[in-house]
Amino acid sequence: MTTESLDLEPKLASENLTHTVERLREADVALPTFAQLADPTTIPARVRAALSDIDPDAPHPLNLFRVHWHNDASRRGFTEVPDHVVLTRELTGVAAPIVVALGDRFPLIHAHKVLAAYGCLVPRLVAGEFDPVRQRAVWPSTGNYCRGGVAISHLLGCRGVAVLPEGMSQERFDWLEHWVGDPADVIRTPGTESNVKEIYDRCHELELDPANLILNQFSEFGNHIVHYLVTGAALDKVFVSLREQAPDLKLHSFVSATGSAGTIGAGDYLKEQHGSLIVAVEAAECPTMLANGFGQHNIQGIGDKHIPLIHNVMNTDVALAVSDRATDRVGLLFGTSTGRDLLRRRGVADAVLNALPSLGLSSICNVLAAIKVAKQFDLGPDDAIVTVATDGASMYDSERAIAADRYFPDGFDTVGAAEIFGEHLLGAATDLLRELTYEERSRIFNLGYFTWVEQQGVPIEEFEARRRQSYWAAQRARAAGWDALIDEVNERTGVLERL
Repeated sequence: MTTESLDLEPKLASENLTHTVERLREADVALPTFAQLADPTTIPARVRAALSDIDPDAPHPLNLFRVHWHNDASRRGFTEVPDHVVLTRELTGVAAPIVVALGDRFPLIHAHKVLAAYGCLVPRLVAGEFDPVRQRAVWPSTGNYCRGGVAISHLLGCRGVAVLPEGMSQERFDWLEHWVGDPADVIRTPGTESNVKEIYDRCHELELDPANLILNQFSEFGNHIVHYLVTGAALDKVFVSLREQAPDLKLHSFVSATGSAGTIGAGDYLKEQHGSLIVAVEAAECPTMLANGFGQHNIQGIGDKHIPLIHNVMNTDVALAVSDRATDRVGLLFGTSTGRDLLRRRGVADAVLNALPSLGLSSICNVLAAIKVAKQFDLGPDDAIVTVATDGASMYDSERAIAADRYFPDGFDTVGAAEIFGEHLLGAATDLLRELTYEERSRIFNLGYFTWVEQQGVPIEEFEARRRQSYWAAQRARAAGWDALIDEVNERTGVLERL
Protein backbone atom coordinates (compact mmCIF):
# COMPACT_ATOMS: atom_id res chain seq x y z
CA MET A 1 0.00 0.00 0.00
CA THR A 2 1.16 3.54 -0.69
CA THR A 3 -0.32 6.91 0.16
CA GLU A 4 0.58 8.29 -3.24
CA SER A 5 -1.07 7.78 -6.62
CA LEU A 6 -0.51 4.37 -8.19
CA ASP A 7 2.57 4.20 -10.37
CA LEU A 8 1.00 2.92 -13.61
CA GLU A 9 2.65 2.51 -16.95
CA PRO A 10 1.62 5.36 -19.29
CA LYS A 11 0.27 2.89 -21.87
CA LEU A 12 -2.04 1.28 -19.30
CA ALA A 13 -3.18 4.64 -17.95
CA SER A 14 -3.92 5.81 -21.49
CA GLU A 15 -5.98 2.70 -22.19
CA ASN A 16 -7.85 3.14 -18.89
CA LEU A 17 -8.63 6.75 -19.77
CA THR A 18 -9.88 5.73 -23.20
CA HIS A 19 -12.23 3.27 -21.56
CA THR A 20 -13.30 5.91 -19.04
CA VAL A 21 -14.15 8.45 -21.73
CA GLU A 22 -16.06 5.86 -23.75
CA ARG A 23 -18.00 4.59 -20.74
CA LEU A 24 -18.90 8.07 -19.47
CA ARG A 25 -19.96 9.15 -22.95
CA GLU A 26 -22.18 6.07 -23.35
CA ALA A 27 -23.78 6.64 -19.93
CA ASP A 28 -24.18 10.43 -20.46
CA VAL A 29 -22.05 11.16 -17.40
CA ALA A 30 -20.57 14.58 -16.74
CA LEU A 31 -18.35 14.94 -13.68
CA PRO A 32 -18.57 17.87 -11.25
CA THR A 33 -15.26 19.31 -10.10
CA PHE A 34 -14.31 19.48 -6.44
CA ALA A 35 -14.54 23.27 -6.71
CA GLN A 36 -18.13 23.03 -7.96
CA LEU A 37 -19.12 20.76 -5.08
CA ALA A 38 -17.56 23.24 -2.64
CA ASP A 39 -19.44 26.11 -4.29
CA PRO A 40 -22.50 24.81 -6.19
CA THR A 41 -23.25 28.30 -7.52
CA THR A 42 -20.47 27.57 -10.04
CA ILE A 43 -22.31 24.53 -11.43
CA PRO A 44 -23.47 25.43 -14.98
CA ALA A 45 -26.99 26.85 -15.08
CA ARG A 46 -28.08 24.30 -17.70
CA VAL A 47 -27.12 21.48 -15.32
CA ARG A 48 -29.05 23.00 -12.45
CA ALA A 49 -32.06 23.49 -14.70
CA ALA A 50 -31.94 19.87 -15.85
CA LEU A 51 -31.79 18.65 -12.25
CA SER A 52 -35.19 20.12 -11.40
CA ASP A 53 -36.99 17.18 -13.03
CA ILE A 54 -34.76 14.43 -11.64
CA ASP A 55 -35.56 12.38 -8.53
CA PRO A 56 -32.61 12.88 -6.11
CA ASP A 57 -32.63 9.15 -5.32
CA ALA A 58 -32.78 7.96 -8.92
CA PRO A 59 -29.70 6.38 -10.53
CA HIS A 60 -29.39 9.34 -12.86
CA PRO A 61 -25.87 10.62 -13.63
CA LEU A 62 -26.82 14.27 -13.11
CA ASN A 63 -27.34 13.47 -9.43
CA LEU A 64 -23.56 13.65 -9.18
CA PHE A 65 -24.09 17.42 -9.20
CA ARG A 66 -26.09 17.07 -5.97
CA VAL A 67 -23.21 15.47 -4.06
CA HIS A 68 -22.75 18.50 -1.78
CA TRP A 69 -24.17 20.17 1.34
CA HIS A 70 -26.29 22.80 -0.46
CA ASN A 71 -29.39 20.71 -1.24
CA ASP A 72 -32.63 21.96 0.28
CA ALA A 73 -35.01 19.86 2.38
CA SER A 74 -36.71 18.49 -0.73
CA ARG A 75 -33.24 17.71 -2.15
CA ARG A 76 -34.43 19.03 -5.52
CA GLY A 77 -33.29 22.63 -5.15
CA PHE A 78 -30.12 24.31 -3.89
CA THR A 79 -29.72 26.57 -0.87
CA GLU A 80 -27.29 29.44 -0.44
CA VAL A 81 -26.54 28.31 3.12
CA PRO A 82 -26.46 24.55 3.81
CA ASP A 83 -29.42 23.22 5.79
CA HIS A 84 -28.67 23.08 9.50
CA VAL A 85 -30.28 23.25 12.91
CA VAL A 86 -29.14 25.23 15.94
CA LEU A 87 -29.64 23.27 19.15
CA THR A 88 -30.29 25.52 22.15
CA ARG A 89 -30.23 25.24 25.93
CA GLU A 90 -33.79 23.84 26.11
CA LEU A 91 -32.52 20.64 24.49
CA THR A 92 -28.84 20.54 25.35
CA GLY A 93 -28.72 22.12 28.81
CA VAL A 94 -25.77 24.34 27.77
CA ALA A 95 -25.64 28.00 26.79
CA ALA A 96 -23.39 27.49 23.76
CA PRO A 97 -25.29 27.05 20.47
CA ILE A 98 -24.59 23.67 18.90
CA VAL A 99 -24.86 23.97 15.12
CA VAL A 100 -25.58 20.75 13.22
CA ALA A 101 -25.31 20.53 9.42
CA LEU A 102 -27.82 18.01 8.06
CA GLY A 103 -26.30 15.23 5.97
CA ASP A 104 -29.57 13.54 5.02
CA ARG A 105 -29.93 16.19 2.31
CA PHE A 106 -27.40 14.32 0.18
CA PRO A 107 -28.78 12.40 -2.81
CA LEU A 108 -28.99 8.65 -3.41
CA ILE A 109 -28.27 7.46 0.16
CA HIS A 110 -29.55 10.27 2.43
CA ALA A 111 -26.06 10.46 3.98
CA HIS A 112 -22.89 12.46 3.44
CA LYS A 113 -20.71 9.39 2.76
CA VAL A 114 -21.67 9.63 -0.91
CA LEU A 115 -19.38 12.67 -0.96
CA ALA A 116 -16.48 10.61 0.40
CA ALA A 117 -17.12 7.91 -2.21
CA TYR A 118 -17.00 10.48 -5.01
CA GLY A 119 -13.81 11.97 -3.58
CA CYS A 120 -12.12 8.56 -3.51
CA LEU A 121 -13.09 7.10 -6.89
CA VAL A 122 -13.21 10.04 -9.30
CA PRO A 123 -9.56 11.16 -8.88
CA ARG A 124 -8.44 7.61 -9.69
CA LEU A 125 -10.86 7.45 -12.61
CA VAL A 126 -9.69 10.66 -14.30
CA ALA A 127 -6.02 9.91 -13.59
CA GLY A 128 -6.25 6.59 -15.42
CA GLU A 129 -5.76 4.53 -12.26
CA PHE A 130 -9.10 2.73 -12.59
CA ASP A 131 -10.64 1.04 -15.61
CA PRO A 132 -14.47 1.17 -15.39
CA VAL A 133 -14.75 -1.52 -18.06
CA ARG A 134 -12.40 -4.17 -16.68
CA GLN A 135 -12.27 -3.47 -12.94
CA ARG A 136 -14.64 -3.50 -9.97
CA ALA A 137 -14.60 -0.73 -7.33
CA VAL A 138 -14.53 -2.39 -3.90
CA TRP A 139 -15.88 -0.33 -1.01
CA PRO A 140 -14.87 -1.58 2.49
CA SER A 141 -17.10 0.07 5.08
CA THR A 142 -19.37 -0.29 8.07
CA GLY A 143 -22.35 0.90 6.07
CA ASN A 144 -22.86 4.34 4.56
CA TYR A 145 -19.56 4.59 2.68
CA CYS A 146 -20.13 1.33 0.84
CA ARG A 147 -23.68 2.46 0.02
CA GLY A 148 -22.27 5.70 -1.33
CA GLY A 149 -19.64 3.78 -3.27
CA VAL A 150 -22.17 1.44 -4.85
CA ALA A 151 -24.30 4.45 -5.84
CA ILE A 152 -21.38 6.38 -7.33
CA SER A 153 -20.16 3.28 -9.15
CA HIS A 154 -23.61 2.73 -10.63
CA LEU A 155 -23.87 6.32 -11.85
CA LEU A 156 -20.40 6.10 -13.42
CA GLY A 157 -21.28 2.94 -15.27
CA CYS A 158 -18.96 0.60 -13.41
CA ARG A 159 -19.41 -2.27 -10.98
CA GLY A 160 -19.29 -1.58 -7.24
CA VAL A 161 -18.79 -4.14 -4.46
CA ALA A 162 -19.81 -3.48 -0.84
CA VAL A 163 -17.82 -5.09 1.97
CA LEU A 164 -19.35 -4.58 5.44
CA PRO A 165 -19.87 -6.38 8.76
CA GLU A 166 -22.85 -8.70 8.94
CA GLY A 167 -24.05 -7.06 12.18
CA MET A 168 -24.81 -3.62 10.73
CA SER A 169 -28.36 -2.23 10.61
CA GLN A 170 -30.81 -4.10 8.39
CA GLU A 171 -31.68 -0.86 6.60
CA ARG A 172 -28.17 -0.78 5.11
CA PHE A 173 -28.56 -4.26 3.62
CA ASP A 174 -32.08 -3.49 2.37
CA TRP A 175 -30.73 -0.51 0.45
CA LEU A 176 -27.82 -2.48 -1.01
CA GLU A 177 -30.12 -5.26 -2.16
CA HIS A 178 -31.94 -2.83 -4.45
CA TRP A 179 -28.79 -1.21 -5.86
CA VAL A 180 -26.27 -3.95 -6.61
CA GLY A 181 -26.50 -5.78 -9.91
CA ASP A 182 -25.41 -9.10 -8.40
CA PRO A 183 -26.10 -10.29 -4.82
CA ALA A 184 -22.49 -11.51 -4.75
CA ASP A 185 -21.45 -7.84 -4.77
CA VAL A 186 -22.52 -7.52 -1.13
CA ILE A 187 -19.87 -9.22 0.99
CA ARG A 188 -20.65 -9.69 4.69
CA THR A 189 -17.72 -10.00 7.09
CA PRO A 190 -17.82 -11.19 10.73
CA GLY A 191 -18.72 -8.81 13.54
CA THR A 192 -20.15 -5.33 13.86
CA GLU A 193 -18.96 -1.71 13.93
CA SER A 194 -15.54 -2.34 15.48
CA ASN A 195 -14.54 -5.29 13.33
CA VAL A 196 -12.62 -3.41 10.66
CA LYS A 197 -9.63 -5.76 10.53
CA GLU A 198 -11.98 -8.48 9.31
CA ILE A 199 -12.97 -6.14 6.48
CA TYR A 200 -9.29 -5.54 5.67
CA ASP A 201 -8.59 -9.28 5.65
CA ARG A 202 -11.36 -9.88 3.12
CA CYS A 203 -10.12 -6.98 1.00
CA HIS A 204 -6.61 -8.46 0.97
CA GLU A 205 -8.11 -11.57 -0.60
CA LEU A 206 -10.02 -9.51 -3.15
CA GLU A 207 -6.92 -7.44 -3.95
CA LEU A 208 -5.13 -10.54 -5.25
CA ASP A 209 -7.36 -10.23 -8.33
CA PRO A 210 -6.22 -7.23 -10.43
CA ALA A 211 -9.83 -6.79 -11.52
CA ASN A 212 -10.57 -5.37 -8.05
CA LEU A 213 -9.56 -1.89 -6.92
CA ILE A 214 -9.87 -1.47 -3.15
CA LEU A 215 -11.01 2.03 -2.19
CA ASN A 216 -10.24 1.99 1.54
CA GLN A 217 -11.82 5.09 3.07
CA PHE A 218 -9.43 4.88 6.04
CA SER A 219 -6.39 5.40 3.82
CA GLU A 220 -7.69 7.13 0.67
CA PHE A 221 -6.57 10.75 0.88
CA GLY A 222 -9.38 11.73 -1.46
CA ASN A 223 -11.66 11.18 1.55
CA HIS A 224 -9.76 13.74 3.63
CA ILE A 225 -9.36 16.19 0.76
CA VAL A 226 -13.00 16.24 -0.34
CA HIS A 227 -14.17 16.87 3.22
CA TYR A 228 -11.53 19.55 3.79
CA LEU A 229 -12.62 21.37 0.64
CA VAL A 230 -16.35 20.67 0.43
CA THR A 231 -17.51 20.01 4.00
CA GLY A 232 -15.12 22.63 5.37
CA ALA A 233 -16.45 25.30 3.01
CA ALA A 234 -20.06 24.31 3.76
CA LEU A 235 -19.62 24.55 7.53
CA ASP A 236 -17.79 27.85 7.15
CA LYS A 237 -20.76 29.15 5.15
CA VAL A 238 -23.15 28.06 7.92
CA PHE A 239 -21.11 29.69 10.67
CA VAL A 240 -20.58 32.95 8.77
CA SER A 241 -24.34 33.18 8.14
CA LEU A 242 -24.99 32.83 11.88
CA ARG A 243 -22.34 35.40 12.74
CA GLU A 244 -24.02 37.89 10.44
CA GLN A 245 -27.03 37.67 12.76
CA ALA A 246 -24.91 37.67 15.95
CA PRO A 247 -21.65 39.59 15.30
CA ASP A 248 -20.09 38.54 18.63
CA LEU A 249 -20.38 34.85 17.79
CA LYS A 250 -17.10 32.89 17.75
CA LEU A 251 -16.44 29.41 16.41
CA HIS A 252 -15.01 27.57 19.40
CA SER A 253 -14.72 24.06 18.02
CA PHE A 254 -15.60 21.53 15.37
CA VAL A 255 -16.72 18.17 16.74
CA SER A 256 -16.62 14.98 14.70
CA ALA A 257 -16.69 11.29 15.45
CA THR A 258 -13.63 9.88 13.75
CA GLY A 259 -14.87 6.83 11.85
CA SER A 260 -12.71 6.87 8.74
CA ALA A 261 -11.44 10.36 9.75
CA GLY A 262 -12.67 11.88 6.50
CA THR A 263 -15.22 14.30 7.94
CA ILE A 264 -12.85 15.52 10.63
CA GLY A 265 -10.71 16.93 7.80
CA ALA A 266 -13.23 19.78 7.69
CA GLY A 267 -11.87 20.76 11.09
CA ASP A 268 -8.50 21.58 9.50
CA TYR A 269 -10.28 24.00 7.16
CA LEU A 270 -12.24 25.64 9.98
CA LYS A 271 -9.16 25.94 12.18
CA GLU A 272 -7.39 27.80 9.37
CA GLN A 273 -10.35 30.15 8.92
CA HIS A 274 -11.39 30.70 12.55
CA GLY A 275 -8.78 29.23 14.90
CA SER A 276 -11.33 26.71 16.20
CA LEU A 277 -10.45 23.54 18.06
CA ILE A 278 -10.72 20.11 16.43
CA VAL A 279 -12.48 17.54 18.64
CA ALA A 280 -12.21 13.84 17.73
CA VAL A 281 -14.87 11.52 19.15
CA GLU A 282 -14.92 7.76 19.65
CA ALA A 283 -17.11 5.18 21.41
CA ALA A 284 -16.54 4.74 25.15
CA GLU A 285 -16.79 1.00 24.58
CA CYS A 286 -13.83 1.19 22.16
CA PRO A 287 -11.54 3.92 23.62
CA THR A 288 -8.63 3.66 21.18
CA MET A 289 -7.51 7.30 21.28
CA LEU A 290 -8.11 7.74 24.99
CA ALA A 291 -6.72 4.49 26.33
CA ASN A 292 -5.20 2.43 23.51
CA GLY A 293 -8.37 0.40 24.04
CA PHE A 294 -10.62 -1.88 22.07
CA GLY A 295 -14.11 -3.32 22.20
CA GLN A 296 -17.52 -3.62 20.53
CA HIS A 297 -20.10 -0.85 20.25
CA ASN A 298 -23.20 0.18 18.34
CA ILE A 299 -22.54 3.78 17.31
CA GLN A 300 -22.69 2.78 13.68
CA GLY A 301 -20.26 4.80 11.56
CA ILE A 302 -17.51 5.60 14.10
CA GLY A 303 -14.54 4.27 16.08
CA ASP A 304 -12.95 1.08 14.80
CA LYS A 305 -10.07 -0.06 17.05
CA HIS A 306 -7.42 1.73 15.00
CA ILE A 307 -6.23 5.19 13.94
CA PRO A 308 -7.07 5.91 10.28
CA LEU A 309 -4.16 6.80 8.05
CA ILE A 310 -5.97 9.96 6.88
CA HIS A 311 -6.52 11.30 10.42
CA ASN A 312 -4.38 14.42 10.87
CA VAL A 313 -3.74 13.51 14.50
CA MET A 314 -1.07 16.14 15.14
CA ASN A 315 -3.63 18.87 14.42
CA THR A 316 -6.31 17.42 16.74
CA ASP A 317 -6.93 19.30 20.00
CA VAL A 318 -9.35 17.17 22.03
CA ALA A 319 -10.26 13.49 22.17
CA LEU A 320 -13.38 12.30 23.95
CA ALA A 321 -15.70 9.32 24.13
CA VAL A 322 -19.47 8.83 24.12
CA SER A 323 -21.20 5.60 25.15
CA ASP A 324 -23.45 3.65 22.81
CA ARG A 325 -25.83 3.33 25.75
CA ALA A 326 -26.32 7.08 25.48
CA THR A 327 -26.73 7.17 21.69
CA ASP A 328 -29.14 4.20 21.64
CA ARG A 329 -31.29 5.74 24.36
CA VAL A 330 -31.24 9.29 22.99
CA GLY A 331 -32.18 7.74 19.64
CA LEU A 332 -35.40 6.62 21.35
CA LEU A 333 -35.96 10.08 22.81
CA PHE A 334 -35.46 11.82 19.45
CA GLY A 335 -37.06 9.14 17.30
CA THR A 336 -40.41 8.55 19.00
CA SER A 337 -43.51 10.66 19.49
CA THR A 338 -43.30 9.97 23.24
CA GLY A 339 -39.81 11.41 23.40
CA ARG A 340 -40.56 14.43 21.23
CA ASP A 341 -43.70 15.21 23.24
CA LEU A 342 -41.58 15.40 26.37
CA LEU A 343 -39.08 17.68 24.66
CA ARG A 344 -41.90 19.93 23.46
CA ARG A 345 -43.16 20.24 27.03
CA ARG A 346 -39.61 21.15 28.06
CA GLY A 347 -39.72 24.12 25.69
CA VAL A 348 -37.78 22.74 22.73
CA ALA A 349 -38.76 24.73 19.63
CA ASP A 350 -40.67 23.15 16.77
CA ALA A 351 -37.82 23.96 14.37
CA VAL A 352 -35.51 21.77 16.47
CA LEU A 353 -38.08 19.01 16.93
CA ASN A 354 -38.70 18.90 13.19
CA ALA A 355 -34.97 18.43 12.59
CA LEU A 356 -34.55 15.47 14.96
CA PRO A 357 -35.45 12.86 12.28
CA SER A 358 -32.26 14.02 10.52
CA LEU A 359 -30.10 12.69 13.37
CA GLY A 360 -28.96 9.06 13.21
CA LEU A 361 -26.83 7.28 15.81
CA SER A 362 -23.45 8.80 14.94
CA SER A 363 -25.13 12.21 14.54
CA ILE A 364 -26.51 11.92 18.08
CA CYS A 365 -23.02 10.95 19.20
CA ASN A 366 -21.68 14.20 17.72
CA VAL A 367 -24.34 16.21 19.57
CA LEU A 368 -23.62 14.53 22.91
CA ALA A 369 -19.90 15.12 22.37
CA ALA A 370 -20.55 18.80 21.65
CA ILE A 371 -22.45 19.09 24.95
CA LYS A 372 -19.42 17.63 26.78
CA VAL A 373 -17.16 20.18 25.07
CA ALA A 374 -19.45 23.05 26.04
CA LYS A 375 -19.36 21.95 29.68
CA GLN A 376 -15.61 21.25 29.74
CA PHE A 377 -14.72 24.71 28.42
CA ASP A 378 -17.58 26.54 30.20
CA LEU A 379 -18.80 28.00 26.92
CA GLY A 380 -21.35 30.78 26.73
CA PRO A 381 -23.94 31.93 24.19
CA ASP A 382 -21.28 33.56 21.99
CA ASP A 383 -19.25 30.34 21.65
CA ALA A 384 -20.57 28.20 18.80
CA ILE A 385 -19.78 24.52 18.36
CA VAL A 386 -20.24 23.12 14.85
CA THR A 387 -20.79 19.48 14.02
CA VAL A 388 -22.53 17.32 11.41
CA ALA A 389 -25.44 14.89 11.23
CA THR A 390 -23.92 12.30 8.93
CA ASP A 391 -27.19 10.49 8.26
CA GLY A 392 -30.78 10.45 9.48
CA ALA A 393 -32.85 8.38 11.89
CA SER A 394 -34.55 6.44 9.09
CA MET A 395 -31.45 4.25 8.80
CA TYR A 396 -31.97 3.00 12.37
CA ASP A 397 -35.63 2.07 12.75
CA SER A 398 -34.62 -1.51 13.52
CA GLU A 399 -31.99 -0.33 16.02
CA ARG A 400 -34.57 1.77 17.91
CA ALA A 401 -36.79 -1.28 18.26
CA ILE A 402 -33.85 -3.25 19.68
CA ALA A 403 -33.01 -0.41 22.09
CA ALA A 404 -36.61 -0.17 23.29
CA ASP A 405 -36.67 -3.89 24.09
CA ARG A 406 -33.30 -3.73 25.83
CA TYR A 407 -33.77 -0.66 28.00
CA PHE A 408 -37.57 -0.50 28.40
CA PRO A 409 -38.93 -4.06 28.18
CA ASP A 410 -42.18 -2.97 29.82
CA GLY A 411 -42.73 -0.21 27.28
CA PHE A 412 -41.20 3.19 26.54
CA ASP A 413 -43.24 5.95 28.16
CA THR A 414 -42.93 9.53 29.40
CA VAL A 415 -41.08 8.43 32.53
CA GLY A 416 -38.51 6.65 30.37
CA ALA A 417 -38.18 9.68 28.12
CA ALA A 418 -37.60 11.94 31.13
CA GLU A 419 -34.99 9.52 32.45
CA ILE A 420 -33.07 9.67 29.16
CA PHE A 421 -33.34 13.46 28.94
CA GLY A 422 -32.06 13.91 32.47
CA GLU A 423 -29.20 11.42 32.26
CA HIS A 424 -27.76 11.94 28.80
CA LEU A 425 -28.58 15.56 27.92
CA LEU A 426 -29.00 17.68 31.04
CA GLY A 427 -26.76 15.32 33.04
CA ALA A 428 -23.99 14.85 30.47
CA ALA A 429 -20.63 14.66 32.24
CA THR A 430 -17.17 15.77 31.16
CA ASP A 431 -15.54 12.43 31.88
CA LEU A 432 -13.75 10.55 29.11
CA LEU A 433 -12.44 13.82 27.66
CA ARG A 434 -8.79 14.75 27.21
CA GLU A 435 -7.24 17.97 25.98
CA LEU A 436 -4.34 16.76 23.88
CA THR A 437 -0.79 17.83 24.61
CA TYR A 438 1.96 17.27 22.06
CA GLU A 439 2.88 14.06 23.87
CA GLU A 440 -0.73 12.84 23.77
CA ARG A 441 -1.01 13.57 20.07
CA SER A 442 2.21 11.67 19.45
CA ARG A 443 0.93 8.69 21.44
CA ILE A 444 -2.24 8.54 19.34
CA PHE A 445 -0.29 9.07 16.13
CA ASN A 446 2.08 6.22 17.02
CA LEU A 447 -0.83 3.81 17.48
CA GLY A 448 -1.37 3.95 13.75
CA TYR A 449 2.01 2.30 13.15
CA PHE A 450 0.72 -1.14 14.01
CA THR A 451 -2.15 -1.00 11.52
CA TRP A 452 -0.56 0.83 8.63
CA VAL A 453 3.13 -0.09 8.65
CA GLU A 454 3.13 -3.56 10.20
CA GLN A 455 -0.20 -4.85 8.85
CA GLN A 456 -0.92 -2.84 5.71
CA GLY A 457 2.60 -2.22 4.41
CA VAL A 458 2.70 1.58 4.28
CA PRO A 459 6.39 2.64 4.02
CA ILE A 460 7.62 4.03 7.33
CA GLU A 461 8.81 7.23 5.61
CA GLU A 462 5.36 7.97 4.30
CA PHE A 463 3.78 7.13 7.63
CA GLU A 464 6.13 9.50 9.51
CA ALA A 465 5.72 12.31 6.98
CA ARG A 466 2.12 12.71 8.19
CA ARG A 467 3.37 14.34 11.41
CA ARG A 468 4.08 17.56 9.49
CA GLN A 469 1.30 19.99 8.54
CA SER A 470 3.16 20.74 5.32
CA TYR A 471 2.45 17.16 4.27
CA TRP A 472 -1.30 17.69 4.62
CA ALA A 473 -1.15 20.99 2.75
CA ALA A 474 0.61 19.23 -0.13
CA GLN A 475 -2.07 16.52 -0.20
CA ARG A 476 -4.86 19.08 -0.43
CA ALA A 477 -3.08 20.93 -3.22
CA ARG A 478 -3.66 17.87 -5.41
CA ALA A 479 -7.34 18.82 -5.76
CA ALA A 480 -6.56 21.54 -8.32
CA GLY A 481 -4.87 18.96 -10.52
CA TRP A 482 -7.80 16.58 -10.13
CA ASP A 483 -10.20 19.32 -11.21
CA ALA A 484 -8.08 19.97 -14.30
CA LEU A 485 -8.29 16.28 -15.18
CA ILE A 486 -12.06 16.28 -14.61
CA ASP A 487 -12.41 19.22 -17.00
CA GLU A 488 -10.30 17.38 -19.57
CA VAL A 489 -12.41 14.21 -19.33
CA ASN A 490 -15.64 16.23 -19.58
CA GLU A 491 -14.31 17.94 -22.68
CA ARG A 492 -13.47 14.59 -24.26
CA THR A 493 -16.89 13.06 -23.53
CA GLY A 494 -18.80 16.13 -24.69
CA VAL A 495 -21.66 15.32 -22.30
CA LEU A 496 -21.87 18.81 -20.78
CA GLU A 497 -22.17 20.39 -24.21
CA ARG A 498 -25.10 18.10 -25.07
CA LEU A 499 -27.20 19.16 -22.08
